Amino acid sequence: MENNLVTTAYIVASALFILSLAGLSQPETATRGNLLGILGMAIAFAATAGISQGYPIQISSIGLGVLVGVLAAARVAMTDMPEMVALLNSFVGLAAVLVGFAEYLQPSAALVGGDVTIHRVEIYVGVFIGIVTFTGSVVAVAKLRGWVPSRAVLLPARHVFTLGMLGAMTVLGAPFLTATGNDGLVILGAMTAIGAVFGIVIVMAIGGADMAVVISLLNSYSGLASAAAGFMLNNDLLIITGALVGSSGAILSYIMCKGMNRSFINVLLGGFGATATSTGKTTVEGSATSTNTGEVVDLLANAQSVVIVPGYGMAVAQAQHAVAEITRILRAQGKQVRFGIHPVAGRMPGHMNVLLAEANVPYDIVLEMDEINEDLATTDVVLVVGANDTVNPSAKHDPTSPIAGMPVMEVWGAGTVVVLKRGLSSGYAGVDNPLFFNDNTLMFFGDAKANVNGILAQLSSAAAVETKPTPVLSAA
Repeated sequence: MENNLVTTAYIVASALFILSLAGLSQPETATRGNLLGILGMAIAFAATAGISQGYPIQISSIGLGVLVGVLAAARVAMTDMPEMVALLNSFVGLAAVLVGFAEYLQPSAALVGGDVTIHRVEIYVGVFIGIVTFTGSVVAVAKLRGWVPSRAVLLPARHVFTLGMLGAMTVLGAPFLTATGNDGLVILGAMTAIGAVFGIVIVMAIGGADMAVVISLLNSYSGLASAAAGFMLNNDLLIITGALVGSSGAILSYIMCKGMNRSFINVLLGGFGATATSTGKTTVEGSATSTNTGEVVDLLANAQSVVIVPGYGMAVAQAQHAVAEITRILRAQGKQVRFGIHPVAGRMPGHMNVLLAEANVPYDIVLEMDEINEDLATTDVVLVVGANDTVNPSAKHDPTSPIAGMPVMEVWGAGTVVVLKRGLSSGYAGVDNPLFFNDNTLMFFGDAKANVNGILAQLSSAAAVETKPTPVLSAA
């Protein structure tokens, strides 16, 4: 394929990627954004294949990747999507590491003089970013799956340890630029090993409440790893794509940190500056008041304003469709029904928005936390469906809490709060929730889907009775 045609294809693909990101910024245009991204990637594959050799290997690898990707995307549940995203980030990081080692073992013969040194810098930086992304993403998956503690694991003198690893990797960079043969390979391998430990340590030091930010940040790292691979391979499209992913992920992470009252630098460096006292668990004592389907239906029947706050529990129970149907019935009765979405509801950005869109909930009644928080104090009933940490009053009222300072949905100010949850266990951040014991809180224990379906059944029956025509009796 001629170079001009390849350049044109890369420009078109880059433009489609930019349009894809723009489309993904709004729920209404997200489908179109996805399609544009797919089209751009297809053009990129075709153009790259046209200038490369070894077509059978390329076709086989692309075909295998498409097969695995389609099967994984089709089979993974929405509740497991954060783990899948983190796993995909790890693949990108590992790819950058492998490309770096391959480029060192078989450098281009066209590189001479200063170009060799620049290429060595690209390899070193690319492998570092890649290995940190890989191991950090693997730890993120392990935290999300519960294989390792979700809380922040703080090593003794970890700041010294972290800075020492950064210093060691920096020092190793100088001899790597001039090393030859096995000597350079040993240095690169040593840096990779240190970087692997560095990635593990910085993600282990981040608590469960911040894992949504970590996923976004690792996505940014994967973009930087892609860009680094682009520099190593002299591929402009990889550089552009990586820069888009890296910058958008970093911006999203910063916005989320601002929304959670977290330090972006702390999260970036694995809780750097955090103290061990911030990881303690507060035990809450009290008596919770349980409720049942009939009482909840009566509350909804007598309410004029209702706010539904979904969380990860709704995703696990797959109750979004029943919740959407309840919303439709209540709105048909003239009640004001809205949804309040915390920035980190679920375990990744936009998790709840995707679930509600899947259930055809109107976009205009799905509001962000900042848009609806002030209205909660004048709301008759708040239904909390599987949320926990994002509605925890400790964030505002307990300065010793691990989630202190994190903005939360202030549901406790409503007339009545109904929490649908299996029990009184703590949330993902490992913090007990005093909301469960408030005087205006009713706990609806059990499976969220079964309970929501029960509410829906009674509301549907009541609505059918109300709409049933009254028979007209004729005069005798």
